[in-house]
Amino acid sequence: MSLQIAFDNSYARLPDRLFTRHGATPVAAPRLIALNEGLARRMGLDPASLRGAEGVAMLAGNAAPEGAAPLAQAYAGHQFGNWNPGLGDGRALLLGEIVGPDGVRRDLQLKGSGRTPYSRGGDGRAWLGPVLREYLTSEAMAAMGVPTTRALAAVATGETVLREAPLPGAILARVAASHVRVGTFERFAAAGDVAALEALRDHVLARHYPEADGTEGLLAAVVEAQARLVAQWMALGFVHGVMNTDNMAISGETIDYGPCAFIDAYRPDAVYSSIDVHGRYAWNAQPQIALWNLAQLASSLVPLMDSEEAAIERFTAILDGFAGTYQAEWLRLFAAKLGLPADRADRELVENLLGLMAAGGSDFTNTFAALEDDLAGTRGSIAPLRDQVADRAGLEAWLAEWRGRGPEAARMAGANPRIVPRLHLVERVITAAVAGDEAPFHTLLARATDPFADPGADWTTPPAMDERVTRTFCGT
Repeated sequence: MSLQIAFDNSYARLPDRLFTRHGATPVAAPRLIALNEGLARRMGLDPASLRGAEGVAMLAGNAAPEGAAPLAQAYAGHQFGNWNPGLGDGRALLLGEIVGPDGVRRDLQLKGSGRTPYSRGGDGRAWLGPVLREYLTSEAMAAMGVPTTRALAAVATGETVLREAPLPGAILARVAASHVRVGTFERFAAAGDVAALEALRDHVLARHYPEADGTEGLLAAVVEAQARLVAQWMALGFVHGVMNTDNMAISGETIDYGPCAFIDAYRPDAVYSSIDVHGRYAWNAQPQIALWNLAQLASSLVPLMDSEEAAIERFTAILDGFAGTYQAEWLRLFAAKLGLPADRADRELVENLLGLMAAGGSDFTNTFAALEDDLAGTRGSIAPLRDQVADRAGLEAWLAEWRGRGPEAARMAGANPRIVPRLHLVERVITAAVAGDEAPFHTLLARATDPFADPGADWTTPPAMDERVTRTFCGT
């Protein structure tokens, strides 16, 4: 294969028990659906080469370029609170790592590339819908400034995947700061493999947190990164949907977009995942779940400390810092959404508005965008603020207090997206793509990756009753 990519595979140099070297299963007729040319250039990749036959073959798993080191990573995890020791990349392969011209090291992973030793009876494939959903959502999140894995490409396989019905197969070429998870540490802690834990710790420190010092520094850095990340989710009305420890990246990026959603009609206990029957991963539970997951990471790091008693004391103090970091970041983000500096906003002001929104089922995204329009005196495709909140008297009282704090429209820039990939929009483009029309996907992608521009009423109007999507499903 003549395609030249400068791989530098640091994870593949770790002890072999952290992964299994494995190749992708070739597909029948790979066809490029979408290529993220901007991301490709940042990685030092030539978009024209990726669009060529050899590039598409690599993105589909039909050929591995020189320097690639395909492997499936081993990990464990708590899934809905239940321990599962035998997880791993069951339908994905890490092709390798690429250090771009910007000096950033990035994983290149193929998702849906076939069975691995961790597939647990699955076919290792993905169908078109979850691939397009993750492409759209991850790229929209990146455009809104949220740390996230990225989509480099989506490839149709020319094969059928059997789920509830025969569906077209696809592969996502995913890019991440790394794919090390809380569950990666959990797996080797449960096995009593201190040497593997030490190798993981040193790898993560060098790769993500070079300024951190040792095991305690690693935990503190991850706690801070996750606290800030979840605060960003909350400020956007984003529900991850499946916050298992194997879906929590040590890097602090959002990873594994399965049954995720952006809230339409605001409910603080919003749940969309079809399997989250008890609301464990509801929108308002996400901070507590993040802390719970971090406690599992802390437990996994205890063997790396000289004294278990000292480790528990020190780690508890670090975990106790999550709340302060999260609350400060939450207030900073919501203050910006209200056009205020953090020192002129407080939790009560924000929560009073959220309470008005919840009482009338206000649209989460549109209410904040309309508030910005109201302050700036502009009018776009989003309905006026007073049409967003049912309790007019309550809203007027809140507005009087808010205006008394001196909000500025300029402070709202980049805080209130006009468009997010709402479930009904995503389902609409998936349905069209399955029927052979991929144009709606590309149109929504263009709008969603320019989230602060007015995309027009077709993209900002909340779903009608017959368009509402109340249940989402994992991509397996």
